[in-house]
Amino acid sequence: MVVSYREGADEAEALAGEIGGRAVQADISDPDSARALVEAAGDLDILVNNAGVTRDGLLVRMSDDDWNTVIDTNLASCFYTSRAAVRGMMKRRAGSIVNISSIVGIHGNWGQTNYAASKAGIIGFTKALARELGSRNVRANCVVPGYVKTRLTDVLPDDATGAMLQSTPLGRLGDPEDVAGAVRFLCSDDASFITGAVLLVDGGLGM
Repeated sequence: MVVSYREGADEAEALAGEIGGRAVQADISDPDSARALVEAAGDLDILVNNAGVTRDGLLVRMSDDDWNTVIDTNLASCFYTSRAAVRGMMKRRAGSIVNISSIVGIHGNWGQTNYAASKAGIIGFTKALARELGSRNVRANCVVPGYVKTRLTDVLPDDATGAMLQSTPLGRLGDPEDVAGAVRFLCSDDASFITGAVLLVDGGLGM
């Protein structure tokens, strides 16, 4: 098992040690780096695309760099890694790809046109990929987290967090384990007849 990272080597190494895998540094917004990562991982049965960054700001003030950084990191990376991985999966007629989107890709959010576009694009990419790969018994699914306790939400002001909680029927932020459980299910044999699915893990926010 391979854990990739662009930054945070210590955390990645610690996680890889816990799961008996290894950490590999890569910038998957770059096609050559993404391809090298997949090659370093070897024959893949499972690919989980969960890279994500934000560069929030109003559209009228958003720079080209802020737009491109988010689109390249969040969306183009799924294309680069999937393209590198699917050839082997198709030959073996087995494999599972899970892409991580966001509730923002469904509902949008103020000041996040770049992030919303990237996450909505992941949903469309996943559905098209599922149609392309289904005849080779390779599945592609998408997990859509709501507001989850991560570094991205830790920096939000209390009033913003309160508004999220008020809009979430279960009345709490999600935990990373909530998302991991959904990913684990979609990668497992229990989900062998599921492809092209968009699974919301959002405490009811998106219903």
